[in-house]
Amino acid sequence: AEPPGRLKDRKDKDKDQDKAQLKVRECPRAPSQPPPDPALMEMLRRFDLSWEYGPCSGITRLQRWERAQELGLSPPAPIRDALLEHRDNPDVTYRWVWDGLGW
Repeated sequence: AEPPGRLKDRKDKDKDQDKAQLKVRECPRAPSQPPPDPALMEMLRRFDLSWEYGPCSGITRLQRWERAQELGLSPPAPIRDALLEHRDNPDVTYRWVWDGLGW
């Protein structure tokens, strides 16, 4: 462990930059993938905020939809269709939480 207040060596700084660049490359969304349709994202946001379908922490939107269906809660079929159609797009697949506020 380094003493408090000590600056990192240049070599360590380069390693940190390499790690940051690696994380960018590991992003699951391909750069060429178009952003989701705003109407689709609004529909998914309303689904996320519908507490009748249960909590959405730690699961994908499709898992939440399927759980609601199994519990007899009748989640909207267009949500499932959209999730299956855009299953390779993490912006659609996962609910993103910013500052714990949801959007």
